[in-house]
Amino acid sequence: MTEKLYEGKAKILYTTDDPDILLTHFKDDATAFNAQKRGTIVEKGKMNCQITVALFQWLESKGIPTHLIKQSADDKILVKRVKIIPIEVVVRNIAAGSLCRQTGLEEGSKLPFPLVEFYFKNDELGDPLLTRDRLLILELATEEQLKQLQNLALSINQHLQEFFASCQITLVDFKLEFGLDKQGKILLADEISPDTCRLWDQTEKDPQKRVMDKDRFRRDLGKVETAYQQVQKRVLEQLGSAKKGL
Repeated sequence: MTEKLYEGKAKILYTTDDPDILLTHFKDDATAFNAQKRGTIVEKGKMNCQITVALFQWLESKGIPTHLIKQSADDKILVKRVKIIPIEVVVRNIAAGSLCRQTGLEEGSKLPFPLVEFYFKNDELGDPLLTRDRLLILELATEEQLKQLQNLALSINQHLQEFFASCQITLVDFKLEFGLDKQGKILLADEISPDTCRLWDQTEKDPQKRVMDKDRFRRDLGKVETAYQQVQKRVLEQLGSAKKGL
């Protein structure tokens, strides 16, 4: 028997007959600006589920531990139960979004090195950007765990940049979440999808047409489903080609 354990903005978690395994259902709901803007993206759940599975499997093949067990339906996956670390880890390769608003950097500026930032996963506080010392004072993670999160994030970034580049997509920035398993090991959790990444089409020069992620929803650019479909198509095709080459 499954029982709803938690419902977030993009997913619902259910228990399963195994206490160490959860069922994740990806929703079609779309939110932005801390859920102040709401809508629906047709078949987003299925697309994000399939993209996440493909990218998690790719990362697993590169030695990145994840909570993924297997895909159980078009919009559902079975995952290892973890205790989510209440930190959103953001990696930025190119200036966009809040980084531009807060620093004055021009959108599209390539950063001299990947920027890793930690945000407090707390809707009531607006998911604020925190310094390392603030994270330690709040006891959201230990110093050793923060080092591991930083190293994992940079490694994931390298692998994803290479993978997306092979799909003719630029990985601008993205958000990661991690959890601790029963042994205290850090596993990549949540999802990697156009909901959690900024992705720019390398075949498009127009700043609006190149957007392939949730910014199309945030900024009312239209053709949101088409953008997600393109990401899904390229990711699955590239993963298929990579597997054939092994």
